[in-house]
Amino acid sequence: MEGPLLEGLYWDAWYTNKTLYNLKNSSRIYYENILLGVPRVRQLRVRNNTCKVYSSFQSLMSECYDKYTSSNEDTSDFGLKQETEWKYSTPDSSSPWHWGFVGVYRNGGFIFTLSKSKSDTKNKFINLRLNSWITRGTRVIFIDFSLYNANVNLFCIIRLVAEFPATGGIITSWQFYSVKLLRYVSHYDYIIASCEITFCIFLIVFTTQEAQKIREFKSAYFKSVWNWLELLLLVLCFVAVSFNIYCNIQIFLLLEDLLKNTEKYSDFYFLAYWYIYYNNIIAITIFFAWIKIFKFISFNKTMSQLSTTLSRCLKDIVGFAIMFFIIFFAYAQLGFLVFGSQVDDFSTFQNAIFAQFRIVLGDFNFAGIQQANRILGPIYFITFIFFVFFVLLNMFLAIINDTYSEVKADYSIGRRPDFELGEMIKKSYNNALEKLRLKKSQKDEDNKGMKGDLAEQARREGFDENEIQSAEQMKKWKERLEKKYYSSEIQDDYQPVTQQEFRELFLYAVELEKELHYVSLKLNRVMRRISALQN
Repeated sequence: MEGPLLEGLYWDAWYTNKTLYNLKNSSRIYYENILLGVPRVRQLRVRNNTCKVYSSFQSLMSECYDKYTSSNEDTSDFGLKQETEWKYSTPDSSSPWHWGFVGVYRNGGFIFTLSKSKSDTKNKFINLRLNSWITRGTRVIFIDFSLYNANVNLFCIIRLVAEFPATGGIITSWQFYSVKLLRYVSHYDYIIASCEITFCIFLIVFTTQEAQKIREFKSAYFKSVWNWLELLLLVLCFVAVSFNIYCNIQIFLLLEDLLKNTEKYSDFYFLAYWYIYYNNIIAITIFFAWIKIFKFISFNKTMSQLSTTLSRCLKDIVGFAIMFFIIFFAYAQLGFLVFGSQVDDFSTFQNAIFAQFRIVLGDFNFAGIQQANRILGPIYFITFIFFVFFVLLNMFLAIINDTYSEVKADYSIGRRPDFELGEMIKKSYNNALEKLRLKKSQKDEDNKGMKGDLAEQARREGFDENEIQSAEQMKKWKERLEKKYYSSEIQDDYQPVTQQEFRELFLYAVELEKELHYVSLKLNRVMRRISALQN
């Protein structure tokens, strides 16, 4: 069976090269897709006697090739030992590893490039097949090439993979990365560039604002979940900007060299790999940016009830989750051990976990489970549906429902969200006008007018200057304490008190006691005068 499989792989590779050759010729006419450089074929092998054979079978086994690992890799030359396909090439440390179905493969190996001539390529594959380039030690073969379509300004980096597991046979797979490496070409691209610059400016402004909040509130700042989300978003944004700058620099440095020699293989896989990671960072950042919207929609009664319900029942859900996953993993282990050798959905423990989630959603293969084990299959399926679907999931819904009923009752007796969107917009608008010096601060005007009015009124009523200054000092202390302990920026019940703040609180309490004593004396004098008048 090995001979036909290897011969088929040879001819599949030759047919791939023939297709690329035709594609290249047609691109000269239609200007659709351009083959960049030439395709590359790469093989990774393992050494003989890398697996242990039971003593009773050692006399019957002369060769034994284990699965691929970096420690089992064969780095010695083999075969004709003349061309590059027979000599080992050291892997580049900066190149990414490939994660296949059977193993994780590093770069390097036994490499050669295909010719643009169909006859030369055909002769090359015939020579490789006659001299057994693919042997029992072969564990994976890669065919890499890159295309460019100028109509849509996209690079397509293609990798065809054939894995040879230690059990025998061939597992084929492929990767197609369509990426836009040339970012700024059309007018629309320059509009995107201006948006990116604006994004960086806003990022610097928001970072400055968060730094000021941390400096003002110190450790109390980190007690709010929304503040942690804000910091996470800033970190992800800086990572995304760094990835973008790095990708653009690498493209600028490598693209010209890759396109310079059309007779060599152009390795765009490295650029596509980092570009995909950049897109992943952008996706995660946008996800958390959408989550942040919950912070600004508590003006809506329904959304406020939802967030309050989730926060209240969090402890109950954590306790329930522990019980749920104990039962869930027990069934996953049972399914893996009973059906793993016959049902593909339970072939590994991880696959068994995902298969059970699919069963909960109604996507399952009961016939395969029943065929694998006529007795345990139905028992497993029925008990899993009963305990997980009918019992545990309904308990989860009951926890959410009870908490929601409590929250709804609280809101029905007059409780309202602390945060109002309209007030926030109005406050932000007024703050912007005040910073632009288009409007005077209302608070300063009120304080100035009130300060003068109260002081004059106190003098007319006979209060001396010491009493007026003491009252003004107490008012300043009150305003500072309200700003510290009743600020809308930090929503937390507990605020730590520093030594200086404790001293101010103590002095404030002493002044209050003096004022209370003074008021009590005046009240006693008034009461005595009233008693004297009555007598």
